[in-house]
Amino acid sequence: MLESLSEKLANAFKKFRNKGKLTESDVKEGMREIKRALLEADVNFKVVKDFVAKVSERAVGSEVLESLVPAQQIVKIVNEELISFMGGSQSKLEIASQPPTVVMMVGLQGAGKTTHCGKLAGMFKKQGKRPLLVACDVYRPAAIKQLQIVGEKIDVPVFCIEDSKDPVEIAKTGVEFAKKHGNDMVFIDTAGRLQIDETLMNELSSIKESVRPTEIILLVDAMTGQDAVNIASGFNDQLDITGVLLTKMDGDTRGGAALSVKYVTGKPIKFIGVGEKLDTIEPFYPDRMASRILGMGDVLTLIDKAQQSFDEKKAAELEKKIRDQKFTLEDYLEQLSSLKKMGSLDQILSMMPGMNTAALKDAKIDENMIGTVEAIILSMTPKERDDPEIINFSRKTRIANGSGTSVEAVNRLLKQFSQMKKLMKQFTGPGKKKGKFRLGGMPFNI
Repeated sequence: MLESLSEKLANAFKKFRNKGKLTESDVKEGMREIKRALLEADVNFKVVKDFVAKVSERAVGSEVLESLVPAQQIVKIVNEELISFMGGSQSKLEIASQPPTVVMMVGLQGAGKTTHCGKLAGMFKKQGKRPLLVACDVYRPAAIKQLQIVGEKIDVPVFCIEDSKDPVEIAKTGVEFAKKHGNDMVFIDTAGRLQIDETLMNELSSIKESVRPTEIILLVDAMTGQDAVNIASGFNDQLDITGVLLTKMDGDTRGGAALSVKYVTGKPIKFIGVGEKLDTIEPFYPDRMASRILGMGDVLTLIDKAQQSFDEKKAAELEKKIRDQKFTLEDYLEQLSSLKKMGSLDQILSMMPGMNTAALKDAKIDENMIGTVEAIILSMTPKERDDPEIINFSRKTRIANGSGTSVEAVNRLLKQFSQMKKLMKQFTGPGKKKGKFRLGGMPFNI
């Protein structure tokens, strides 16, 4: 995510290194590099101009020129201005005082409205809400069927009127249905076009007038760069949107949309889509995004992901097993399951502070490694998982055949598990200081 911009800004900051004091010309030279980095990242020109002006104004002043560590101070100023340009603080979805909360999803065709209706519904369902999806795209072939499939996957009901070609009627009837059936959130999947046109805007305006939504969320493909600003401005002028959801932030996006949309429209980015799966959606935090852009990682989001997959009771049981030296392959399998819930390995690593995102882009992170370890352990009997010492050659052959691997792979797993248990024994043996022993959770090298 945004690795290209991160790399270019890092190069720009090099202009300020190894200088005891910064002159005005030093600042101007560095700002030229920052300006170039932002323009190449497809940030709107007006946004770049204003951003550089604000950073320069603060940088040329005594705040930096009298600093003992000018380079660090420049990074601090850029970080603060990035946060400001992206909204300052998190903007949450507004919940109606009188349910249901109606969220109207709008955007061009291909932005991902249908999928992200499901993502948002799934997110709020986990928070205890009872969402309803309403299918108002009556033009795109199989659009209603796609929403129904999404609804089945997240176990959220979908309202549609099969024979109706009137999206306004469907939206209005859908909201009434939600009121009668106790659904406290309604997500309306509207139609899109390849470009903004009068017919589309009139239809969306009619739906807005009919259901009076609590929120109108505009979906913008983050990979559209400069066009994202024009799209956001067009929808905002016609509908007065309440927020933005940036999709495809996990792709080869240059960052222009994230930095431009809020500043140009005045409307906050509320969520970002970071993958194809239905749980790959995150609240948008300007400070965390600025931290990622500057290559400082995003520890807070990583912690959030860990907490979502963290069961305190199981953790206490696991710690006791480790201390009593009763940790088994079954327990390790559970740890792998928790790790998978946090997302892909490359996403997790990209949130680590100091991680070289450019190098990570070319790194081959084998996601199948976890699946291989799981397959081997699942091919064992409960007794074998509990006591690997009983696994002889014939058992290894059966396990290898059952998991589609080799006896060598089974041997490596057993050897590494044995080494890990010895390491645990050193940390938790008699006389060792008590404290939390947290398993790293990374899979063995199979």
